Amino acid sequence: MQNHAIVITGAPASGKTACFEALKADPQFSCFVFFDELARQLLENNPKYRFHTDDFHREIYRLQVQREDEIKNKPFITDRGTLDGFTFCPNLISAIGTTIEEEYQRYTAIIHLGTTASLGKKYYENDNIRTEPIEKVMELEKATTEIWGKHPNFNLLPAEPDFENKLIKLKILVKQLTA
Repeated sequence: MQNHAIVITGAPASGKTACFEALKADPQFSCFVFFDELARQLLENNPKYRFHTDDFHREIYRLQVQREDEIKNKPFITDRGTLDGFTFCPNLISAIGTTIEEEYQRYTAIIHLGTTASLGKKYYENDNIRTEPIEKVMELEKATTEIWGKHPNFNLLPAEPDFENKLIKLKILVKQLTA
């Protein structure tokens, strides 16, 4: 198998974590290393990060690069990639000393899951980590599309009310991307 490096991305409430966990549990994808989302882990361990946005995203970037480098070119799927933090803190790109083009080279494919916030309040729920109002989520959706959208293998799976249907489409897409 080719060393695929696939990012699952999207704004809050796009189903990233649920889709990611479903892929991880599916035996047909057992050849991949799976990287859980770092942002949620860091915020659960240290809620004060919410007030230190630059430090927070700098740490996410550092940890993401470290774990990708540690697996020595094994195929992986990651819940968010190195560019995701820059949708929240665009000024960090130059501060870290990278470019969007350099970060594109880390990944063979990007799968952007559309947020359910685009479907209205009925489909969008907040929690102790996801605190953004719908308007902010839609801004993040746009920023995520802008930062990843020019990757040569960018794939968008729009939001839909039926999560299972979205998950089926995702599994088909991952199989196509890795065939």
